[in-house]
Amino acid sequence: MFRPSILASALALAAALLPAGPLLAQDAPLRIEITDGVIEPMTIAIPAFHGDAEIAARVRQVVAQDLTGTGLFREIPAEAQVARPGSFAEAVSYEDWRAIDAQALVSAEVRQMGENISVRFRLFDVVSGQPQGDGMQFDARASDWRRAAHKIADQIYARLTGEKPYFDSRVAFVQETGPKNARIKRIGVMDYDGANILWMTDSSSLVLAPKFSPDGRRLLYTSYDSGFPQIQLMDVASVSARPLTQDASTMAFAPTFSPDGRWVAYSREQGGNTDIWLMDVATGAQRPLTNSPAIDTSPGFSPDGQRVVFESDRSGTPQLYIMGLDGAEPVRISFGEGRYGTPAWSPKGDMVAFTKQIGDRFHIGVMRTDGSSERMLTESFLDEGPTWAPNGRVVMFTRVTPGGNGQPRLHSVDITGRNMRPMNLDFAASDPSWGPLMP
Repeated sequence: MFRPSILASALALAAALLPAGPLLAQDAPLRIEITDGVIEPMTIAIPAFHGDAEIAARVRQVVAQDLTGTGLFREIPAEAQVARPGSFAEAVSYEDWRAIDAQALVSAEVRQMGENISVRFRLFDVVSGQPQGDGMQFDARASDWRRAAHKIADQIYARLTGEKPYFDSRVAFVQETGPKNARIKRIGVMDYDGANILWMTDSSSLVLAPKFSPDGRRLLYTSYDSGFPQIQLMDVASVSARPLTQDASTMAFAPTFSPDGRWVAYSREQGGNTDIWLMDVATGAQRPLTNSPAIDTSPGFSPDGQRVVFESDRSGTPQLYIMGLDGAEPVRISFGEGRYGTPAWSPKGDMVAFTKQIGDRFHIGVMRTDGSSERMLTESFLDEGPTWAPNGRVVMFTRVTPGGNGQPRLHSVDITGRNMRPMNLDFAASDPSWGPLMP
């Protein structure tokens, strides 16, 4: 459990750190501008954290990796830092940090008391020579030191970008082993950066497409345990699952939660036809959302839970459609060249991410919900299945390498199309589902 608190003592200390002369005028807080144009990373100094050296070094490393991994920050090298304070409480020499071109400075202290740790941090605007926001303290179990680091990085990221954070979050995924024609798959959950992997299923049956609930406590996924695709609902904490669908006359797959966690939309195949269905998780009551001879699949809810985006070939080729939950006629939103699929509505509600195939190339793209402003973020032999970070800034997806021994790997990319990075995993993985921020 985390107990965040504002550092009252740090506030007083911060006041004492103000330079003796007039403050440099600053009408607005230090803020990095994120646009689709050229982005110059903000320079940030993260000197060695004070306190217990070993765990302090580990926490500092994760904080630095989180921030620089966004592509929005450039860390000042340790060898250039000539003004490192001797203690957490020592005054900041802004002039020294300006001299090495630091724009922001992080100061922190990590103390371990038995099985618990206490982490204090402060953020400074070096340009104006003043603290940026309140100091904060996180108390946690020592085993949760990585989460404490993510919490600090989230605070820094939010203050310096003006956007919501996403580092203290988890991703569900499918691990794949074996040859292409006999893949063994199991579902795992990991920190957003690939650490702390927990296995949710074994390899005894084929499993696909996990999806986090809005509170991150449950998972939906498709299981072939019965020989046909059916939907399972898993409690993440207890790693216990139960079937949501078990009608042997139908195939059920591609489930996703509504934003309030009450409903599940999924694809249901019966008699050779596939439609989108809606299920009440508590009662099991179901009704069809679509009723057409086309293949309707891959539903995804809008953030307000009032509409669903999905993939359908009702126009002749796979395209993207949006419809209300009242059964109104779906509206097509994709009209570009190629085939569209696996749509995912952004947490902000303004965009839809999707997979697009043009010829023999695949892309991850985004468009506004009315179909305008379409743009591609990636291009490769096979990219598919985008999922959004909790703040709507980053998209994670599966990239498959070509050839008979081709393997799926998870990648992430900023919605500007910049900073594409492979996930730090030493095994093949697919079907990512990004969960919410941890409490």
